[in-house]
Amino acid sequence: MIIAPSLLAGDFGKLSAEAKRAERAGGDWLHLDVMDGHFVPNITFGPDVVKTLRAQVKMFFDVHLMCSRPEILLELFVDAGADQIIIHSELDDKVPELIWKIKSMDCRVGLAVNPPTVIEAAEPHLDQLDLLLVMTVNPGFGGQSFIRECLPKIQQAWDWRQNRGLGYRIEVDGGVTATTAPDCARMGADAFVSGTGLFGKRNMKTAVKKLRESVEQNRRSTLATAG
Repeated sequence: MIIAPSLLAGDFGKLSAEAKRAERAGGDWLHLDVMDGHFVPNITFGPDVVKTLRAQVKMFFDVHLMCSRPEILLELFVDAGADQIIIHSELDDKVPELIWKIKSMDCRVGLAVNPPTVIEAAEPHLDQLDLLLVMTVNPGFGGQSFIRECLPKIQQAWDWRQNRGLGYRIEVDGGVTATTAPDCARMGADAFVSGTGLFGKRNMKTAVKKLRESVEQNRRSTLATAG
């Protein structure tokens, strides 16, 4: 089970310090939201920031590319220190080639599904994935409310994994807190991205512990093997 603090909710004036705070708090992965102002209506940071952070912390870097043209960015982010790159199912025909390119660079690959998109959009790619990300808010900005209607997607992702003997993790991102995470865990999620729910707390270590405990008490038996 993975707790992934999302740096999107950190103080952008001191990103290195915020990344270190997430590491000290016991986060497993650092979730890095890269937005291009086109695929989503916001802009965050690029590979140079990720490279700088890579020298500061030892956490697993979970890089989420919310970009219309991720193909021009993949090598830059892998070189910067990304351990896993997540692309979007909404890129349609681009997805197979993007997955191949990420894997060819010896990087783990994830596929994200936005709330309006049916989970079946990810089905053709399941055997190529290390992670399937179910977005539980519409991407672009932090601090949004959890969309409960996305829960059945997590259930479907878990059913596919169990029935086909696959090993991808099921990640959730958006409005994830110690209140909403248990429902995700009961559906089968095993990686939990939380921004405001962690960075917004004065004592992040206590917040990480509370989130982890809420998930541990409700998680389903899983076959996931990805780290």
